[in-house]
This record gives sequence, C-alpha cells and structure tokens, in this order.
Amino acid sequence: MLKGLYTAYTGMLNEQNRMDVLTNNLANTSTKGYKKEGATAQSFADIYAYKVKDKSEHISTKRLGEMSFGVKIGENYTDFSAGALQVTNNEFDLALEGEGFFAIQFTNKAGETSTKYTRDGSFTVNNEGNLVTEDGDFVLGTDGNPITLALSQPVSINTDGTVYQNDEQVGQLQIIDFENYDFLEKYGENLMQTVEGAQEQPAAAQVRQGALEASNVQPVNEMVNMIAIQRAYDTNQKVITTMDDILDKTVNQVGRV
Repeated sequence: MLKGLYTAYTGMLNEQNRMDVLTNNLANTSTKGYKKEGATAQSFADIYAYKVKDKSEHISTKRLGEMSFGVKIGENYTDFSAGALQVTNNEFDLALEGEGFFAIQFTNKAGETSTKYTRDGSFTVNNEGNLVTEDGDFVLGTDGNPITLALSQPVSINTDGTVYQNDEQVGQLQIIDFENYDFLEKYGENLMQTVEGAQEQPAAAQVRQGALEASNVQPVNEMVNMIAIQRAYDTNQKVITTMDDILDKTVNQVGRV
C-alpha cells in the first residue's frame, strides 16, 4: 500500500518536471533560433539503499535489498532540428541552412568574455561599426576577432559567410559545428556553450542573408502534450487519494473490529 503511494508520488514529480520543460518551450515559441527541450524518465535501480555507516562487516557499503519504487526523473535533452526560415529582407539578419552555429564573443556581468554559439542571426551594427547581437555581444570572424564594418554602406554576405562592402571583402563569419551535440549545453535562451570533450568540425551550414531561423517549437504539439501530462498528473493524484481513503478505512474501521 505504502509502495503504491510512493509510486504515484514519483509519477507526479515526473509529470511536473515534464510540464516545466514544456512550458519553457512554449514561452520561447517566438525566440529566434531557440531549440526546444524534452524530458526523459527512468526506473529506479534495483538496488537503491546501502548500509553506509555499518561497521559490523568488512564491506562498508552493503546493499540492503531491492527497492524499485516508481519513476526517476532523467536528463533533459535538446532537439537541434532546424526551425522554419522567416524572410525579413534586413541585410543584417542572417540564417543558417544546415548544421552549424555562429560564434559569439559573449561578455558576462563581471566583464569576463567567452565564446558562445547561436543559431539566432538577428544582428545589427553598433556605433563603432562592429557586427553585434541584439544583446550587444560581438559576432566573431574566422580570425577570431569581431566583424567590423564601415558605417552607412551596403553589406553583402555570401553563403560561405564572406562579408563584402563596396565589392571588397571585409571579413568572414566564423561558423562552427561539432562532432557530437551531447557536448553542448544551453546558456540562456538561445546560446550554446561547450563542455569538456567537445570536438569542433567544419560546418556544412550556408548563410542566408535577409532571413532568420525561427524557434523549432511547434505550439500545437506542445499543447497536446500539455493535456496528456495534465491527465497523467491527475491520474497519479487520484491514486494517492484512493489509497489514502483505503488506509483511512483500514485504520479506523477494520482496525476497530
């Protein structure tokens, strides 16, 4: 009986985690270059408890027995599939067709800089002529330096990221890809950062000027999933209520006989 309560409780926790992930996806439906997340679940290990401080035996961490209650919240994952392209005809709006990321020189509140990666190409030019993100972070070129442009002059960008002004090359966008996206983690809404083990590789992506990549979140699918999650949560809640009623009758009625 008590095991059933625990199973239903862990089920509710799992559905709550799935709902948190889903609502974050819905909140970023209009975020350019956003990659939706998903949640996973797993069963508990067959052996979950140990006698950690028992000094009566030579083995310091003896297993107590089998415990396989309920569900365990697993890791979240990121869906890196491409979002739809939206044509803007803005010369500083750039989208990537294919796998790869723009390299960004990110500056945190402490003034520390690091390289981040993004699919959000909604760029602009600051007063110094630097190509920057909407948050003011520099867009990097293949030489590792910010792309610098002459103000008030038309800009043309080829599919390989080469930047031209007055028919002269002024730089080339640094577009990076990775062998395994498992070594990327999200930083904020639409930035990525590498973790230990990430391996760079040449990007196959092509640059499309005058367009932006939308979020890959499908609101209709997310709403359908939200209904399913809510029903699963309610079912677990009803199981707990039913078992609570049975325990109440067992203690207050059967136990009285």
